[in-house]
Amino acid sequence: MTAKERTQALLSFIEKSPSPFHAVREISGRLEQEGFEYLPETKPFQVVRGGKYYTQRNGSSIIAFRIPENPKGGFQMMASHSDSPCFKIKGENPFVTDANYTRLNVERYGGMIMAPWLDRPLGIAGRVIVRTENGVRAELVDSGKNLAVIPNMPIHLSRQMNESLSYDTQKEMLPVIGGPDAKEHFFEAIGCSASADQILGMDLYLYNRVPGTLYGTDEEYVGSAKLDDLQCAYGTLEGFLAAQGGEKISVYCVFDNEEVGSSTKQGAASTFLADTLERIWNGLGGDALSLKCAVADSFLVSADNAHAQHPAHPDKYDPNSRVYMNKGIVIKQSANQKYTTDAMSEAVTKKICQDAGVPCQIFANHSNIPGGSTLGGISSSQVSAASVDIGLAQLAMHSPYETAGTLDTEYLVQFSRKFYETPLHAEDGGFTF
Repeated sequence: MTAKERTQALLSFIEKSPSPFHAVREISGRLEQEGFEYLPETKPFQVVRGGKYYTQRNGSSIIAFRIPENPKGGFQMMASHSDSPCFKIKGENPFVTDANYTRLNVERYGGMIMAPWLDRPLGIAGRVIVRTENGVRAELVDSGKNLAVIPNMPIHLSRQMNESLSYDTQKEMLPVIGGPDAKEHFFEAIGCSASADQILGMDLYLYNRVPGTLYGTDEEYVGSAKLDDLQCAYGTLEGFLAAQGGEKISVYCVFDNEEVGSSTKQGAASTFLADTLERIWNGLGGDALSLKCAVADSFLVSADNAHAQHPAHPDKYDPNSRVYMNKGIVIKQSANQKYTTDAMSEAVTKKICQDAGVPCQIFANHSNIPGGSTLGGISSSQVSAASVDIGLAQLAMHSPYETAGTLDTEYLVQFSRKFYETPLHAEDGGFTF
């Protein structure tokens, strides 16, 4: 597959993933096509050597794993996240109605750039919880059409808007969905099969409906919603599925709620990964002590996108550790361990990039401008394995429409494949492979 074909496949994946629940459904379907067996957390895992399996939590986080016929050592893991900053619909009655408009009551989810949400077509997706004769069930919904808009003030009435951008979420960022009777048709409009009186709960999010596209004089850039972090979720999945052989148990993870701290039952700070590894190990006949040894002989790659240097703001970046789109895997460094990379995990990652024929580059924040953290350190607090933080370079992170490099998704697929195919064994303070 060429880099542009791979990027088009990424855009198709993103289009089918307007919420974390839809992303996990899309990943689950891909795993099912490849012969992976679903193991619900509510039952003991029945696993065998040579088997391929996956499990979910909350419908918004997923872990898949492949067991070799003769496993040696511990686990080789890659982790990304399913959520992106957006607006979440809130309240028991989310409709704000007057004589002419119906708007939705929303709040911010994650550290978002607010201005680009204005004046663009928005959809609504997520899940509703429906009452049935046997209890309650979740139903995924997606408007699948342009349903809402957050209108700007005209500049004639707000002459200073280009001098300072500041928005009151409760007042200015409520999306318009129609006239005063729009609430009567809302649940039908988002694709819900249940009537309003059957709905007992909602996790609904706004999403950008502008299609992803390639642009630039040679189509060297890709623009889309949710590149952070569905680009990594997709790229690591394709590498995981393409990998052949390998002595260790391969593990693919996508966690929800990274953008709000990961401290949920389905987040990276939860026991989801540790629980799954324990279930796998017990299913293969291992005990608690041998599991600790296996984790000590494991390696985790946290994959979450990185800041490409912005051409208009070079002063915001470290003068020597700048990264660019279309130049491969970004290895992230941080002295305060916002990123888990250390010299050893960096060296291992560079070596795998070389073996895969994939370029890599090093990112470090400007010393006076602290950057954000990722799920790598949070995951490591639950599963204490050697770890590295990587990503792909992009512009406008946390915008509803971000920009990345057309070449980089395929670079991540090739790196991920080589990572899973290369047995890494902790030995004498280093790794052999």
